[in-house]
Amino acid sequence: MRKLLDRIRGGGDDGYCGCRPAFDGETLRVDAGDCAGAGKLAESEKCRATVVDALTERDAERVVTRTDGVERAYEDRAAALLVAAGRFAERIAFRDERLAERARRDPLRASRDADARGSQISGVAAETGLAAVAESAASYETALRPYVGPTVAGARVAARPPADGRLLDTRSLDTGSDARIYERPGAGRTYHLLPASWRLDADARATLAAAYRLLAAGGVDGEDRAPGRAVRRVADEGTPVTELTEILEKHTRGFGAVSDLLSDPAVSDVFATAPVDDNPVRVLFDGDRLPTNVRLTEQDAAALASRFRRASGRAFSRASPTLAASAEIGDDRTVRVAGVTDPVSDGDAFVFRDQGDEPLTIPALVANGTLPPDAAALLSVAVERSCAGLIAGTRGAGKTTLLGALLWELSPATRTVVIEDTPELPVGALLDTDRDVQQLTTAVDADDGPGITPTAALRTALRLGEGALVLGEVRGEEAQVLYEAMRVGASGSAVLGTIHGDGGASVRERVVADLDVPESSFAVTDLVVTVAAYEGPEGRARRVERVEEVLDREDGVAFASLFELHDGILEPTGRIGRGESRLLDRLRRSGESYADIRKLLSDREAELERLVTESRTRPADVATAYGVRRRDERDALRENEHSDRAEVDGEAGK
Repeated sequence: MRKLLDRIRGGGDDGYCGCRPAFDGETLRVDAGDCAGAGKLAESEKCRATVVDALTERDAERVVTRTDGVERAYEDRAAALLVAAGRFAERIAFRDERLAERARRDPLRASRDADARGSQISGVAAETGLAAVAESAASYETALRPYVGPTVAGARVAARPPADGRLLDTRSLDTGSDARIYERPGAGRTYHLLPASWRLDADARATLAAAYRLLAAGGVDGEDRAPGRAVRRVADEGTPVTELTEILEKHTRGFGAVSDLLSDPAVSDVFATAPVDDNPVRVLFDGDRLPTNVRLTEQDAAALASRFRRASGRAFSRASPTLAASAEIGDDRTVRVAGVTDPVSDGDAFVFRDQGDEPLTIPALVANGTLPPDAAALLSVAVERSCAGLIAGTRGAGKTTLLGALLWELSPATRTVVIEDTPELPVGALLDTDRDVQQLTTAVDADDGPGITPTAALRTALRLGEGALVLGEVRGEEAQVLYEAMRVGASGSAVLGTIHGDGGASVRERVVADLDVPESSFAVTDLVVTVAAYEGPEGRARRVERVEEVLDREDGVAFASLFELHDGILEPTGRIGRGESRLLDRLRRSGESYADIRKLLSDREAELERLVTESRTRPADVATAYGVRRRDERDALRENEHSDRAEVDGEAGK
């Protein structure tokens, strides 16, 4: 059999190409650097024949060809077609040499010919899988559609758009790449990335590959500027050094194709599902989860895992197979990364969640419809006047976003201690506006890298002096310490945190029953704000669903809604207007009446509406506006005190 196949393969001077195939585990790697066909299997019959020849000896899950700094990965049905062609050529060679030769070069036609040749030969096509794979392939352009990427990249991108896709939108990304949104009949939308590296000519791609090899070999010094130095070392006159440096930086110091995807303002999440070689990367685009034309390789996923271990200082291995960390993309963007690996998943897998270019404020949440001005005014005054509040909701509902926005409502004079295991709250932005904020990083597990347990962090925070306490998430034994501190007033200011739950009753059950906090301690909570995500007419949106005050009664804790969501609009229940709110009574200062608090809420609502109307919702603008308001309040207070003293002095003179 081997001699017969060798005779078929050697049939003619043009029977071979310059490709050099070699197996690497379940992957057939093909060096096409010296081949005129460049390893383009959809275009070159000779390259196809070389690959099919290799697959007559052994199957492979994927075929990867490399030339001129570019890799083309043939996976799924493309790999299945090539493997089936190899099996068919081997099985049919002793019956029909010409058909075996055709299967090497043109397996689609060979399948059609086999179907017309009778039951024995068509049976071989069916048994080897060639008939089934070839039946759904209209042409090699679709049947052998590769995932393509520069050799420097860990990810691979399908070169051609979906054959049956209708173009809906074209998007230009900040990274220099482009994206297109297609719609496929019966399959919905798909996100198609066009990397900036695709615009490079052959010389530029070769230069990029040479710079990468130099960098990988440690041929340049200086960690921070190494990519640029590597490019300049191998560049010729006319080489686009800046562009190549940016691409090399993105793929060696950044997140590669993930950086491109997250640079789209409409993409909030990127999902890489294990095993990454077999699953397309997906994105949350305008609230809809779409497949992309991008796939990570196992090597790329392993490199990302190593990068996150170094950046976070936390273990990520079989012994500690989960990871939660934050990472920087570009100069000023932060993403939250959640990862899993063996043995809880089939290899490395990640979810990247964009935390936004700039933190949101309460005026910004009013502007985007998360909550109306009157409810926002209540939360603003409550936080400013040292309430104890919990923000409840499911994962992805926007709890942390709302908590971060509320931190801007604290007085700049308030010392704030923020406790998180994965930094997500806008501590850096608050510090930039001269706030006194101390961040404490915790580890859920004492062995999980740097940081202390949440309980130890909370006790530490209470020793750092009076001020506001902010917990990224209330979920463990630290809840008992927190509520004991709240009960005795140890914080001296606002206490805020997020918790999983769906409304006040659910939160009480979680805190009291699950976290073993006495109900009498839970009663010191002032309010519970519930947020939720839902699909609206313009896509996925987040809304405050309910604002509840906590009532401490003789028969136990109860809840009363101050605002509730009706037909997509958060509306007051009338409890405040009727003078029934216990929360407003708690917020009153000495000498203030219930009417004074209502007047304060009205003024705060007008202020928020004005900031939204004037598009002054960014942190710097909000900090400035609040500073002016607080200065005016101090001046008015001094003037009133001066008038009171003058009146007393006048009475004394009489």
